[in-house]
Amino acid sequence: MKKMVLRSGLFFFVGLMLAAMIWLPSSPKRVLAQRPTADLPTVTSTPGGPTVRVKLENESQINIRSGPGYFYDKVGVLLAGQVANAKGRSAGGDWILIEYPGIPGGLAWVYSPLVDLSPGSLPIIEPPPTPTPIATITIDPTLAAQFVVTAEVTRLPTFTAPPPLAIPTFQDNSPGNGTVGGIPMGLIIVSLAAIGVLVGVFSLAQGR
Repeated sequence: MKKMVLRSGLFFFVGLMLAAMIWLPSSPKRVLAQRPTADLPTVTSTPGGPTVRVKLENESQINIRSGPGYFYDKVGVLLAGQVANAKGRSAGGDWILIEYPGIPGGLAWVYSPLVDLSPGSLPIIEPPPTPTPIATITIDPTLAAQFVVTAEVTRLPTFTAPPPLAIPTFQDNSPGNGTVGGIPMGLIIVSLAAIGVLVGVFSLAQGR
């Protein structure tokens, strides 16, 4: 009888322990952050030899390009005060080739007036080929001809002078216009006065 009681108590204790292990919440496990095994690329390199330092006042960054010219593609930026290794320069010295990790080849060009160059000699680097435009604009001559308007030449009217205007003159030959039979009236009066004077003189001469 005692053995049965002990065995029953043992089974009860074991069952209680199993139930406690199943229902009680487990304690949170501590997860440790793993340190990356690979080095992440950075935009700057460890200075070695001649270096450039960005000198900006009104802007926070400058563009760097795939070649020595503004017509080359932009491949990244440098922030104000950032330092990079200088590897070469263009033939005119206006552009400087720098190390720029994170892009194909790890090299890019920066405009020299925007940076301060530390003392040291830099070799002249041949620029890469000029990038070709993505699309060439072509004009369809047939379509363009539809918008070409040719002005028609019109002949201006010519001026023809009118014929001379003939104005008729009127001659008044009626009596009382100062002539008698074509003789002026003044001449007739003078002649009559002269005849009267002669008659008077002749009369006086006969009376004596």
